[in-house]
Amino acid sequence: MVQADAATADPMRDASGQMVTADGVPLKQSLRRAERRRKLVALGLVAPLLLFLLVVFIFPIGQMMWRSVDNPQVVNALPLTLEALEGWDGRELPGEEVYAALAADFRADMERERRQQTSGPLGVRLNYELSAARGAVARTVRNVPGFEPPYKEAFLDAHRLWGDVALWRVIQREGRPLTTAYYVAALDREFDDQGNIVLRDENRRIYVNLYMRTLALSIAITVLTILLGFPIAYYMSILPMRYSNLLMIMVLLPFWTSLLVRTTAWIVLLQQQGVINESLVAIGIIGDDGRLSLMYNMWGTIIAMTHILLPFMVLPLYSVMRTIPPSYMRAAKSLGATPFTAFRKVYLPQTLPGIGAGAVLVFIISIGYYITPALVGGQSGRMISNEIARHMQQSLNWGLAAALGTILLFGVLILYWVYNRLVGAQNLKLG
Repeated sequence: MVQADAATADPMRDASGQMVTADGVPLKQSLRRAERRRKLVALGLVAPLLLFLLVVFIFPIGQMMWRSVDNPQVVNALPLTLEALEGWDGRELPGEEVYAALAADFRADMERERRQQTSGPLGVRLNYELSAARGAVARTVRNVPGFEPPYKEAFLDAHRLWGDVALWRVIQREGRPLTTAYYVAALDREFDDQGNIVLRDENRRIYVNLYMRTLALSIAITVLTILLGFPIAYYMSILPMRYSNLLMIMVLLPFWTSLLVRTTAWIVLLQQQGVINESLVAIGIIGDDGRLSLMYNMWGTIIAMTHILLPFMVLPLYSVMRTIPPSYMRAAKSLGATPFTAFRKVYLPQTLPGIGAGAVLVFIISIGYYITPALVGGQSGRMISNEIARHMQQSLNWGLAAALGTILLFGVLILYWVYNRLVGAQNLKLG
């Protein structure tokens, strides 16, 4: 547009010798206006996409990251108690003045409108850190109108947890608007009696193992899709167009079927009374008592997800292989190279952009997969996404779910950064 505007203008010189257009505007100013208009038009064209990404992508991710550290429950519910706890050493139960402040906070909460009460969220928040805390808060709030001094004895009679120093340590530690407790729990750590971060008991460490399993399964699925997708893409690239199009339709067929239907089909195939086991028994490869266990374990997750994600590997590979001239291989063979050497030194290096693009697509998609591991994975085939969904839908610990999701997000970004440093994102070729 800038060139068109400059070409249609009739540059002349004014009295000072400066070049101007036919309407007397300095040529440099006219060019700047044209450039500004071009940028505004381009911004107007991409503005809907930017707005869409902001609303459905950037804003939700920001909300997730904020929820992983947001901690308003204790601050809103117990302002007087937290003020009275200042200076408490955390070794013995707090004094009478702290229990009196707690009674005042609970009474103030009961005087609020029901939808503004803070004792419910307080109990839920404390229960994340200490079992039975929710019940202690709920029972005490109902009985607090009848409490009289000494308040400490009244609280100890209301529920045993008010005599537990650990509960008061949690209240003091979480009495801040921001917290790291969700990230501590997401990394299988906890706070000890001195407030130090230590490893949890071995039977309570689940999240780090799930991260490692998710990483291992994603790598295995990516490698399998490369091994299966490479010969398919190669065969498609050397066939005549009408045959390669037919194979392309077969590759794309999973995209035209619901993900839930595809996963259910694998359940039918893989279960112990399913098609695969029945066929193996019928032809005598295995006995009836030696049926393969392919469902509700890691193998079910790998098999089903490899099939579902295979097109994401085939398509980038095919788009790259289609552009490699067959004469390169013939030239290498004519110069004395064996078929394997020609493939390894001539053909394979030219397919690396497609391999890289497919590997990134498959790995990033598989690391956050949820439906397939939930249906066919069982206990050993579960991934971290299933645990995030459980906290979102069942335990309702949204802070912990947000922390798990944020760690997963940054883990993927770190892996992508490493890939970019080693290979280079500019070498990716999606088509």
